[in-house]
Amino acid sequence: MTHPFFSLQSHGFIRAAVACPVVRVADPAFNVGRTIEMAREAHGRGASLVLFPELGLSAYAIDDLLHQEALLSAVEAALAELLAASRDLHPLIVVGAPLRRLGRLYNCAVAILRGRVLAVTPKSYLPNYREFYEGRHFASGASLVGAEISVAGQTVPFGADVLLAASDFPGLVIHTEICEDVWVPIPPSSRAALAGATVLLNLSASNAIVGKSDYRQTLCAAHSGRCLAAYLYSAAGQGESTTDLAWDGEAMIYEKGDLLAKAPRFSETPQLVMADVDVGRLIAERMRQGTFGDCADSEAPSFRRVTFELAAPRDVDLGLMRDTPRFPFVPNDEARLAELCFEAFNIQAHGLAQRLRAAGMRKVVIGVSGGLDSTQALLVAVTAMERLGLPRENILAFTLPAFATTDRTKNNAWRLMRALGVSAQEIDVSAACRQMLEDIAHPAARGEPVYDATYENVQAGARTSLLFRLANLNDAIVIGTGDLSELALGWCTYGVGDQMSHYNVNASVPKTLIQHLIRWCARDARFGPETVAVLVDILGTEISPELIPGEEAQRTEAFVGPYALQDFNLYYTTRYGFSPAKTAFLSWHAWRDANAGEWPSVIAEGDRVAYDLAQIKHWLTVFLRRFFATSQFKRSALPNGPKVSSGGSLSPRGDWRAPSDSSAEAWLAGLREIP
Repeated sequence: MTHPFFSLQSHGFIRAAVACPVVRVADPAFNVGRTIEMAREAHGRGASLVLFPELGLSAYAIDDLLHQEALLSAVEAALAELLAASRDLHPLIVVGAPLRRLGRLYNCAVAILRGRVLAVTPKSYLPNYREFYEGRHFASGASLVGAEISVAGQTVPFGADVLLAASDFPGLVIHTEICEDVWVPIPPSSRAALAGATVLLNLSASNAIVGKSDYRQTLCAAHSGRCLAAYLYSAAGQGESTTDLAWDGEAMIYEKGDLLAKAPRFSETPQLVMADVDVGRLIAERMRQGTFGDCADSEAPSFRRVTFELAAPRDVDLGLMRDTPRFPFVPNDEARLAELCFEAFNIQAHGLAQRLRAAGMRKVVIGVSGGLDSTQALLVAVTAMERLGLPRENILAFTLPAFATTDRTKNNAWRLMRALGVSAQEIDVSAACRQMLEDIAHPAARGEPVYDATYENVQAGARTSLLFRLANLNDAIVIGTGDLSELALGWCTYGVGDQMSHYNVNASVPKTLIQHLIRWCARDARFGPETVAVLVDILGTEISPELIPGEEAQRTEAFVGPYALQDFNLYYTTRYGFSPAKTAFLSWHAWRDANAGEWPSVIAEGDRVAYDLAQIKHWLTVFLRRFFATSQFKRSALPNGPKVSSGGSLSPRGDWRAPSDSSAEAWLAGLREIP
């Protein structure tokens, strides 16, 4: 496909590679050959950047051989060979080499792009303790500012104060450091990030000892997260001298704390790991996290910028080399999912318990429909009461059938209330609804099948009015049930129970997560074995508002779209502010093949679906219209409720503050970029 929509670069991604070649000790001619082979492989797989290990052209563990003229001359010849070979390769290649300058030897990273040396970065911090004796061989480059070096007949910038900035890729700014540099309290890359570097490189020769790998991973993850950057790490591996040390060839790519790719350690063969780094995400995060900029202002770091043209193809479909979860609010990993459910459930219960404690209330009123949202809210209410040492009977639960309530949902409401031991009652609101329809002279009062918004909202309003008056009568508060997905889509009626309450425990919980929270409760029978069957049946019930009578039930997802897709759109639109085209690009890669990628373990085989680009674009259009054009006024008047997910909330007092009368045209215009 040649449409720009399918290009990585069009959406702010750069394909990065980390290489761990097999080396031969003190044999630059052999090592450059292996380097060129792997650079060509990275080129063939669409990489724009490839990183090699520390001193990879000479090998790292060669001790005093570093001071031999023959070895250093061979390294210089190898660099010249690599420069010549790179002319026909697309990626920016960064290799490690010992280089001489003004009578001193430096441990260097050399950045090469299509026959040109862009810059050379010397190692700043030389380990000279335990097994390391770099101070014996190298000079530190920490104090070098504005310096130059001659490499293969080219005079180029030299120093740790160099940033490589792509002139044709907004936000792509690269900084390089070497091994020990990231182990010190303030790594050079920290200041580089504050100066604008988004992709940080580390050429390493960290040897392998028991437990060290875990620390390296923690270090790289934390550093990339703190710097709001990508961090590429390449460690020496197979072929290095094992006279006194061993080497594991650990290669990793992190992005803002997330592991994108990792090579197997102790491999007998060369390893090339690749991932598509989202530079656009990093830029968006830095803009959003104002304290990052404040720190940059206070540090005022000074760096030289060397500009280069990436010249990445912008009309080629290279696929997407990164995990894009279909359910961004729900982890794929079963253990992590259980941990998230535990946290989310307890955040909800803690929030409600504190609200009751602060308000001096001992009772709550809740409407129970037999659907997902009210089920989750009821389970949370039970937990909150237990934490407060109050009986479950203090939960006044009501099922409120009307014109289109089905036997299945009403029976499930009753089964659940009885199984949980709450105070349960049924009040049919049909008569009250008919009276209001008559009072306002609605055609349905005369028997005409006019099932419009007024008809639906009369039922929703009757239920809500009843719940609030029951709360007044019983000195209680009304628990809201509307979830984050419904609030985003405006699939709620202003002033009624899915939008208004005294406290809404579900306000920042998306529909896809609510389903998993209920599964989590059912799986371990957390509320007794008698609740399991009813929870499973509720999970299997079609999502419907049940407001229009007829043989065919209303299908919510047929109107507002599949919640799985709309939660995906919600996450990337509000969490990162991505454009419609980028959101659709990610959605297409996540959802186009039901048989590819990982699904959460609780998703049954028959529930695994796929969506083509036309469907993705259609439902994204629905999302953008409803979210930006028609429903903000409902979110601007939300009651209190705890923030649960890192995906954010839509509280007007928290994550999402927006005018109720804004235009959606900028977002709708962006849809034109989607073929």
